[in-house]
Amino acid sequence: MRSVMGVMPRGFTRIYVLRLLKERPMTGKEIIEESEKRSGGEWRPSPGLIYPLLGRLVREGLIEEVEGGRFAITPKGEKALEQYLPLQDQLWRQIRLVTRLGLSAITTGKLLAEEALNRLMLLSEVVHDIVKESSKGIRRNLYARYKEFLKSELQRLESMERAEEGEEEPEREREQ
Repeated sequence: MRSVMGVMPRGFTRIYVLRLLKERPMTGKEIIEESEKRSGGEWRPSPGLIYPLLGRLVREGLIEEVEGGRFAITPKGEKALEQYLPLQDQLWRQIRLVTRLGLSAITTGKLLAEEALNRLMLLSEVVHDIVKESSKGIRRNLYARYKEFLKSELQRLESMERAEEGEEEPEREREQ
């Protein structure tokens, strides 16, 4: 049996650990062992992956450490996990449909990856356009604020200059 250790999709482990901890509290070691067991020995996440991830999830408030060095999902973690469920359901429906139509799992995966990539590219274009437009407004706002600042500084300097001139005149009169 070939191991798929290094080819798990980025972000998968995060969701997977939250799902495991929703079932029951576990230690990092138990998470590693359960992953290996459920994958039939094809995936054993390394301690270098699991323990830093657990630390991040604790800092984010998605899990908490409970007795015996175990970790349990928090209500915030459950809400975060629920956000992934519609995506998971959609992916499974797409995979079932494409395989029913006679395409292999590899082709299905490739098609889904291409679709996801296309969506990400479209999303990045939309974000770029939004940032570009809003940056014009931000720049205009910044220029207007800077212009007002410069005007107020000029007025302050002119006022100081007038005050100095006003003070100097009485002193000249005293000298004469």
